[in-house]
This record gives sequence, C-alpha cells and structure tokens, in this order.
Amino acid sequence: MGWFRRFRQQPEVIDERPGDPEQVAGEFWQRWFELLPAISAALGDREPQRFEHDLTEAVAAMHPGLQFSIDRGQRAIYSLVVTGQEDPALRPYTDAWLAAAPAEDAVWEYHDSVPPVPDPSEVTVNLGEHRIALADVTVVAQVDEARGSVDVAVHHPELAELEPRAREAMTFLPLDATLGERLAARWLGRVETADNPPDNAITLLDLRELVHRLDAAVGDAG
Repeated sequence: MGWFRRFRQQPEVIDERPGDPEQVAGEFWQRWFELLPAISAALGDREPQRFEHDLTEAVAAMHPGLQFSIDRGQRAIYSLVVTGQEDPALRPYTDAWLAAAPAEDAVWEYHDSVPPVPDPSEVTVNLGEHRIALADVTVVAQVDEARGSVDVAVHHPELAELEPRAREAMTFLPLDATLGERLAARWLGRVETADNPPDNAITLLDLRELVHRLDAAVGDAG
C-alpha cells in the first residue's frame, strides 16, 4: 500500500471571522460538489496540486484553524479528512462538517480526524529519493502511569538523512498511521526521534496493541 499525498496547509489570508458551524459546513459541501469534477480528474491524473489551492480555501472558509488531507480510503477509494487536531474550540466545526457530509460511496469516505491505516507495516512513504517503509520503523515506548501517557522515541534507518522538516514529519506520521490522530492525541506524551537503533524497541503494531490495551483499561475502569 502506498501512502497517498497529504495536504495540511494553512490559508494565506483569512479576512472574515468564522461563522456559524452549520452554515459554513453547508457552504463547504456546496463548494465541494462544485470542485468535485476537477478533483476527480486531477486525482485520476495523479496531479492533486491542481485542486490544492481551491480546496485549501474552501476548508479555511469554515475556520482558519482547520486542516485537511486526502488519503487512500479504507472503505472507499479516497478519504477526505477535515480535522481540528483535537482542539476543543474547533470541534463544533468538525462535528457540523461531518454531520452535513454526503453518504459515503465507493469513491469517497469522510473523517473528522486522521484514521489509522489497517496495517502500517504495508505503508511506504516516498520522500524525494527516500523510500521510507514503515515496516522498518521501530519505537521505544515508556508508559508514564502518573500522567496517563506514553512517551515514544521513533527510529528509522533513513531518518537521519532527511532535512529537518521532513524528519519531523516522518517522526509523527508513523504514529498517526498506527494509532490514528485521535488516539495518538489522547495517549502520546513526549515524542522524540532516535538517531541510533534503540534498545528494547518494538514495532508499530506492538505500539498499537500497547495503546489499545491501555485505552481499554481506562474504559473498563470508567
């Protein structure tokens, strides 16, 4: 499985304050259907940059703090994600956006947070000349019971060769892919990059199992 290009762009200028969540959500979906033929054609040609600006502005018109991505879907061909990155102030906007979304079909599914991929070990990320196989990512995970979080150090043999922004992105992307944005935000504490292969490292799937077990225990206790 390839990791489809993801956009998380902020608009250049926002002149107006965000409006009523339900109203701006409705306006977004109207604009989405206007853009959809061009989006579909660009995706078919593997040239998503053709619609990036227009879709960025459409999302920003709902609220300047929202970000979005288009990825390969789990149930459909593509997924559209609009996320507030777990900011409570943005939740009314993502809730309204998802509530107003059209029914999923064979082509599109919709999410208000980045979902986990079914198996991160099958994902390869292409960054220029680098091909980062998430199967080769290992982590050290330390549970902080006092804070109720998990601190992690992420290692991949090619991380040290990446420029700083790509290196940072490739530190967090495997965690989002493994846990999904919502579970990662809930449980991950300190996140670091490990330059050298760490001792006591586990795989991404091991990390998923660990965090799911912790999350289930909290749910049972509640």
